[in-house]
This record gives sequence, C-alpha cells and structure tokens, in this order.
Amino acid sequence: MDDLVRSALQWVGPLRQVKAFKAHPMATQRSLLRRLLTRAADTEWGRRFGFTKIAEASDVVSAYQDRVPLHDYDDIATDAERVRQGAADVMWPGTITNFAVSSGTVSDGKVIPISQETIDNNRSFSVGVGINYLKESLNPRFFGGRHLTLPGRVEEDPNYPGTKAGEISGILAENAPSFFRTLFQAVPNEITFLPSWEEKLRAVAERTVDKDIRLLVMVPTWALNLFDLLIDLHNKRHNDTATTVGEVWPNLQVFISGGVALRSYRDLIEEKVGHDIDFVETYGASEGFFSFQDDLDDPSMLLHLDNGVFYEFVPLDERGAENPTRHTIADVEPGVRYSMHVTSCSGLWAYEVGDVIRFTQTFPHKITVAGRTSDMIDEYGEAIYGDEVRSALKEACTATGAHVADYHVAPLHSTNGEQPGHEWLIEFEQAPEDLDAFERALDEYLQDVNRHYYIRREGDALAGPHVSVLPSGAFYNWLRATNDEISGQTKVPRMSATRDVADGVLAAIDEPSG
Repeated sequence: MDDLVRSALQWVGPLRQVKAFKAHPMATQRSLLRRLLTRAADTEWGRRFGFTKIAEASDVVSAYQDRVPLHDYDDIATDAERVRQGAADVMWPGTITNFAVSSGTVSDGKVIPISQETIDNNRSFSVGVGINYLKESLNPRFFGGRHLTLPGRVEEDPNYPGTKAGEISGILAENAPSFFRTLFQAVPNEITFLPSWEEKLRAVAERTVDKDIRLLVMVPTWALNLFDLLIDLHNKRHNDTATTVGEVWPNLQVFISGGVALRSYRDLIEEKVGHDIDFVETYGASEGFFSFQDDLDDPSMLLHLDNGVFYEFVPLDERGAENPTRHTIADVEPGVRYSMHVTSCSGLWAYEVGDVIRFTQTFPHKITVAGRTSDMIDEYGEAIYGDEVRSALKEACTATGAHVADYHVAPLHSTNGEQPGHEWLIEFEQAPEDLDAFERALDEYLQDVNRHYYIRREGDALAGPHVSVLPSGAFYNWLRATNDEISGQTKVPRMSATRDVADGVLAAIDEPSG
C-alpha cells in the first residue's frame, strides 16, 4: 500500500516535474536556458548580448557561455537600481515591483529584483517540498494542525512608491497560496512582519503557545530563540515546569529548515523539542530556490533543475581567474567545491550567488552547501573551509558532549614568538567538561581532512585551535550593536580572514553595561 501511495503522489504536479528532470537533467537545463533567453530577448540585456542568436544556436549552452560573461552584484547594481525606479524591460521583460534585500535595510544592501515568474516558481517549489515529505514519510498527521512559518519582513518601500522590499521569505509569505493561509497558517503576516525581531518572536510565541503546531518552517538559529520564549511563556501561563517544546506542542512532526546549515543545529533542536521529529532541509536565497532534501535518510539536497534557474559552477580554486572553467551539471564532479552562478527568470545572467556548494552525487544531482565564498581562512597556507569547520565542531561536540549555539573563527596572529593559529569564539548551549579535549578534537579532525592544515601543524608552523568561550547572548548583542535592524537574514559570519568580527565581539563583551 505504501508503494502505491508513493507512486500515486509522483504524479502530483510539483513531483511530476521532479520526476521529469531527474530522468532528463541536462535536457531540462538546456531547454530552460533557451526559454529564458527567448523570453528576455527584447530586454536591454537581451539586445546587449544577442539573446536571440544564442537561443537559436544548436549548442545553446556553449553559445551562452561564449557571449555572456560571469557577473557579480557590482555588474548589475546600476541596472537593478533602474528597475527599482520603475524602468521596464531592462534585465527581464516588463516592470518588477518586488525586491529582495539580501543584506541591510530596504534602503541599503544588495537588492535583487523578484519577478512574478520567480514568485510562482518558488511557491510551487515550497508546495513540492511538503508533498515530497508526505511521499517520503507517509504520515499525513501534519495536515491536522497548524503550520508555523517565521519569514522575514517585507514592506512598502517609501523611496520607491508602488514597490515592496524585504526578505525573500517575506515576499513569498505575502504570495502564499490561499489554501495555506486559510487552513494552516498559525500566525498572520501582520505579526511575522513586525519590525522588531524581538517583538516578533514574543508575539509569535504568545499566538502559538496554546495552538496545535505540527509543522515549522524557519531558520534554525531563530527557532532556538523562539523555543526558549515559548517554554517560558507556557510555564508562566499554565503554572507548569515544562522543559521541552514537545510538552508545549506535543504533535509537532516536522521541521523544514533553511537559511543556515541545519547540521550545525539539528542535535540542539532535537534536544529542545524533546521527542522525535522529521527534518527537511532546503536551500534557497534571494536569487532563487535551489534544492531540497528529497530523502529523509539522506542529508544532501536534490538540486531542482526546473525552477526557473539555469546553473553554472566555477571550481573554487579558479574563482577570480581571468577565464575560469564554467561547468554545468553535465560535467560537475562530486566532492569538488564550486562557486555557484545562476541565470534566472528574474533577469540574473550568470550571476554569482556567493555560496560554495559540493555535489555528493550526480544523476540525480545532490548537493550540500559548503559555506559562503568568504568562508575560508588561508592566512598561513592552511586553507580551511566553512564545511570543514562545521564538521570539526560536530566531531568535537560528539566527543565531549557539548552543544554549540553560535560561533565564529578568525586568525590568531603570532605574538611574543608564539605560533599563529585560529581563535574559535564559541557560545555553548552546553559547554564541554574538558575544553582541552574539545580543542584537541577540533585539531585532530582538521588534520584528518585537510592536508594543508596537517602539513602546517606537523611542521610546527601553526598552533592548534584556541577556543574562547563567550557568555550567552554575546553574538546576539554584537548583532544588535552593529545592525540598524535585526532580521531573519541577520547572521553571525562564521569565518573571516580578518579579526574585525572577532575583535568587535570581544570588545562588546568587555564594555561595561549601562
């Protein structure tokens, strides 16, 4: 019976689409690229690069890569601003009225135009994630209660009348299917769009503490903040002594994660919930929704090849080169770190997202997010990456029984003739009993997986990790002090080749209160 249900669900719209691109991955991507080029042929960018001729080429991918260079935000900033001012047919046909702010406020930061086509695709993607979860779990109980999403804020932009700007999650919340709002949405948008993040979390906890919440969609870091507020509110309201979310929401079934790597927080969330739940990780950004965990037993994510995005991948060691290799899914290799570039139905053309991904397998194509392109420290020839740091933390936590709430890694320069190394600023949810053992576990893992690091440690040219334990709330206080506005996209940088973040956090701790 289970196999029959799974087979039937495969023919539901979003899953039928997935089945088709898994069977014909490169044909799907080529066809998609051709459609995007044809659709945008009469735009300014289309005429500039000759999209019509590219779309007519027998090898559309090679023609595209020959004619259209790789771009970053500086290359599109002026035109994106013109689109925001109301200019039509610039990067994508027509006018665009929704804009995702990837950092800063609505008047500052990188602003990505979001077309109606992108909204429609991403809405279908989100519905497909839920349907796929049903197919995998065969547990429809999550339909019996409310679903709590914690999107970022979106608002009318006073500087550009008739437009809205904010986080991509907020734009999608505003365009959520009517059936979701009516049947499942636990908290109305006017609550989740409150400008103060602290006020929003409190209001969400107050609205949901006595509701039957069965599905969560949110960034793991903010979920942990919400959980603490929720348990405290429940105990005050009911004169109880609950210690887990499961005592407040006993029917909680599934956590759909995005925004930051789930693996850094999964164990801690499970402990906070207090009973078994399913996890589904997704990977999306202002530039598009890219992948989702299609198999509950496999933490890697299926790259969605028909969601309005054509993908290119530049090996990380070629990033910044004059003529880097531009791979497509036809020739990527598992295990290699790539900088991802996207061409989208919002008018992004070979645009660098800023994330580093690795394929865990091809056909079907599954990925993990290794970090940001900035998540690397190579001050002393050690070349450690964000995914290695996350895995090292997991190993050290497993070895010592610790739980990490937040962290940042920075270079630790040589002083008084001592070796240089790395300082790991860590807020622990549960600190290790033996900090030296924790540091040794970090060091041993990095030596096992990173030859550059091993050689420098073996040659006594690099000191082992130094962990600085931070008081609870240190990173959040630093975020509040250094940002005009806290949002769902306000995150602690995980790594930096400079000490700007580390010194700022440490200085904030040392400042006298009041």
